[in-house]
Amino acid sequence: MATIQNEITINAPINKIWEALTNVGELDKYDPTVKKCTVLSQTTKGIGASRKVTMKDGKNWFEEKCTVSKENEALTYELTDCSFPVKNLNHSYTFEQKENMVKVKQIMNYQVKFGFLGKVLDTLIMRKQSDKGIKEFLGGLKSYTEN
Repeated sequence: MATIQNEITINAPINKIWEALTNVGELDKYDPTVKKCTVLSQTTKGIGASRKVTMKDGKNWFEEKCTVSKENEALTYELTDCSFPVKNLNHSYTFEQKENMVKVKQIMNYQVKFGFLGKVLDTLIMRKQSDKGIKEFLGGLKSYTEN
C-alpha cells in the first residue's frame, strides 16, 4: 500500500472547514479538479454518506463513502468504485487547532492495480499527479473556507 501525506494551515473556524469536508454534495464548490459532485446516499453527512465525483478532465470519476466521522477530529472517505487504476484507496483527515488557525492533515493510502506494472506506473506518474491534485484540492478548501 502506498501513502501520500499533505497538510495545510487554514485561517478559518474549524466548524466551517468541517462543514465543507463532511457535506458530500459540496466538493465541486471548492475542489478545482472536480467538474460535478452527485450525492448517492439519502444523507449528505456522516458515516455512510456517499457521492459520485466527475473530474474536470472529462474522463475520470470516482465514488466514495464516509467511513469515519468524529466531529472536528477525524474524517475518512473510502473509494467504492473509480476509473483510476487503483483497487483500494482511503483518505483520512485530522485537525489541529492553533489559535485562529487550523492545520488540516490528509493521509491518503492506496493500492494500485496491475501488480508490478501498476507499481512502476505509480512511481513514474500516478503519485506525482495524485499529490498535485491533493494540493489543488487543499488550496481550494483553504480559499473556500477563508472567504
